[in-house]
Amino acid sequence: MLKKSLSVFLLLTVVSCSTKKEDIIRVFPKPDYILSQDQTHNRWSSTIEPVLRVPSGSVIEVETEEASDKQLDINSTLEDLQNLSFDPIHPLTGPVYVEEAKPGDVLKVTLHHIEMKDWGWTAIVPGFGFLAEEFTDPYLKTFRLGPNRDFAFFNDDIRIPLKPFPGVMGVAPATTDSLSTIPPRKNGGNMDDPNMTAGTVVYFPVLVEGALFSIGDTHAAQGLGEVCGTAIEAPMKIIYEVEVIKNGRTIEEPQYETDEYYAVTGFGTTIDEAAKKATRYMIDYLVDEKGMSRNDAYALCSLAGDLKIAEVVDVPHMLVTMHMPKDIFVNSK
Repeated sequence: MLKKSLSVFLLLTVVSCSTKKEDIIRVFPKPDYILSQDQTHNRWSSTIEPVLRVPSGSVIEVETEEASDKQLDINSTLEDLQNLSFDPIHPLTGPVYVEEAKPGDVLKVTLHHIEMKDWGWTAIVPGFGFLAEEFTDPYLKTFRLGPNRDFAFFNDDIRIPLKPFPGVMGVAPATTDSLSTIPPRKNGGNMDDPNMTAGTVVYFPVLVEGALFSIGDTHAAQGLGEVCGTAIEAPMKIIYEVEVIKNGRTIEEPQYETDEYYAVTGFGTTIDEAAKKATRYMIDYLVDEKGMSRNDAYALCSLAGDLKIAEVVDVPHMLVTMHMPKDIFVNSK
C-alpha cells in the first residue's frame, strides 16, 4: 500500500516481452530517508549498531554495492578473481532500526523500486558452487548494465533477461555472535530468491528490538538455484518501505507475496529438509489465513502449490520456497 500518495514518483519503464514492447508506469513513493553504499556491514549480529532509526511506515532509499565490495570492477581479470577475499563479501546497507518493532512482531518490507547501476559480474570461484569438485578453474565474466537495460549479453548469441533483486535481505538474529552472511537463516539473509523483485512484499519475523533490517548482495539476473555460486552481481539503488505488524499471525521464517501468489521459504541443510519446512509453512498459512483444515491444506499444497529451489550453494543451508496462486481463491478479497 502506498501511504504517501501526495509524494509519489512516476517511473516510466519499457519492459520487453518476446518481440513486443509495452510501456508500464510504475508508481513508487518518495523516500523519507537515504542511505549510501558506504553505510554497510557484512555480518549478522544483534550487536551491530543501526545506521538509521525510523518509524513504522517509513520509505528508505539505499545504495548497494556489488557482492565483492569493490574488489572487482568492469575491467577485472582472472588474477583479480584469484586474489578475491571472502572477508568483505556481502556488504549490506543498514542496519535500520524500526521503532516499535519487538520480538514476536512481523516486519513487512515492500520493495517499491530496484534500479541497476552500469555494470555487473559473474564468476566461478574455485571451492565454491554446487559442482565445486568438478569446476576447479577460476572463471570471470563482466557485463555492461544500466537502469534502462532489458538484457545482458552473455555472448553474441545469448542474451539474458534482466530481473534485478536483492540476494540478501534480513533482520538481525537474536544472538550477539558475529555470523557469516553466506547461508540463509531464520532471519532471512542470503536467500538468493530471484522472485523477490520490485513489487514484492516480504515478511520477516522480528527477532530483536528494532528489527535491525539490512539489504544488499543485489543481483541483475539469476536462475533458480544459483548453481555456480554467483548471479550477475551488481550495485543498485533500492527504494523500500518498512511497516511493523503487531498482533497478527506469527511466522518462523520469511514469507512473501505478489499480486499473483503467496510464498513461504524454508531453509535446511538438505533440499528434503528445506522442502518439508516450506510445505509445513504453507499448510500453516492456509489454516490460519484461509480457515482450512490441515488435511485440506496439505492436499491443496499437492494440487496447486509449487515448490521451487531458490539456492543450493550457500552452505551449510539451502533454500526452498512454495508458491500458492491467489486466483484459485475465488471468494477471497
